[in-house]
Amino acid sequence: MGTWDTGPFDNDSAADFAGDLDDAKPEERQALVRGVLTRTIDATGWLSEGDEAVAAAALIAAQCPGGAPIDTPYGPEEPLPAFPDDLRALADTALARLLSDRAGAASNWVDPEDGKRWRASLNGLRAVLAPPSPSIPLFDAER
Repeated sequence: MGTWDTGPFDNDSAADFAGDLDDAKPEERQALVRGVLTRTIDATGWLSEGDEAVAAAALIAAQCPGGAPIDTPYGPEEPLPAFPDDLRALADTALARLLSDRAGAASNWVDPEDGKRWRASLNGLRAVLAPPSPSIPLFDAER
């Protein structure tokens, strides 16, 4: 069927990635997630694993404060490991790469409104993944 909606698991590639995670040994799941994110960041030309990278980022975001749980029959069924903090930045960078790819997934939507919803979904994930910037006082108010 291909793609049926704009969510992170609403396409065949992401659903297959979820199946790959389920089929992998528990200790291999983190490496699968890291691998798809790294390959997306390092890719030149067409981003062949973009859908999988979005799914991986959604799985990481689900474990972050403010992250939405993965509640779809197309996501992984097996438990996932607690992802280390460095995967947050990796996922954010992969999503930024996808959003900046003018000839890639962002341009493939037939309905422009679907494209806008997809971009909004990725930006929502990035907001959860990006750690808050530390607040640095500009001056010492107690002096």
